[in-house]
Amino acid sequence: MAKEIIWSLRARSDIQDIYDYITKDSEIYALNVINRIIETVESISSFPLMGRVVPEFNIENLRERISGNYRIVYRVNKFHNIEIVTIHHSARLLHNL
Repeated sequence: MAKEIIWSLRARSDIQDIYDYITKDSEIYALNVINRIIETVESISSFPLMGRVVPEFNIENLRERISGNYRIVYRVNKFHNIEIVTIHHSARLLHNL
């Protein structure tokens, strides 16, 4: 059964920033990247524990899935509801969440 997805303010801002940055070169490519990210997030709702534990933090309920060049970092609560914490470019270091 699919679980509820909650987008944090930071994740919403991240997705907008990704779109704005890529749109400078190609709006079509930006839309493709955003759509791939959203498809990955939707797959997380069906299988919340499929993602690996984020290695920088090693916290069991903080997980990630990769979508293209982006890490989708999410938190799974005890009811298996999912909070998208951040969408982060994989070439950049992941700091505080």
